Amino acid sequence: MLFVTDSKKDVDTAARDVEEAVKRNGFGVLHVYDLQEKLREKGVDLPHACRILEVCNPKQAAKVLAADMEVSLALPCRISVYDDGGQTKIGTIQPTALLSIFPGAAALQPVAEEVEQVLVKIIEEAR
Repeated sequence: MLFVTDSKKDVDTAARDVEEAVKRNGFGVLHVYDLQEKLREKGVDLPHACRILEVCNPKQAAKVLAADMEVSLALPCRISVYDDGGQTKIGTIQPTALLSIFPGAAALQPVAEEVEQVLVKIIEEAR
């Protein structure tokens, strides 16, 4: 269900490299959350750096939403870059696994597989 890999880069560098890989692979970055900073603004200390990138391929999203609007509950795709005990990790929830929670979306499996392949490629390029 999860695809997570280690990176030798620090969180800032890895997150920047993910953004670049997203663009090279035909996706766009809709938003980047600096979770550590957001929680700090709310008075909560998160000791680990964490960037959450919301990414989307508009053509694939349109295909999926034209077939089943409930899948919008799982969009956009997310890639997280975070520190876990001094080790930078980059990961995502696999779209094929996520799609399985939507009972009427079985026909969308090929699209989910395509998106998943690209997300894995993005993560591998950025690590």
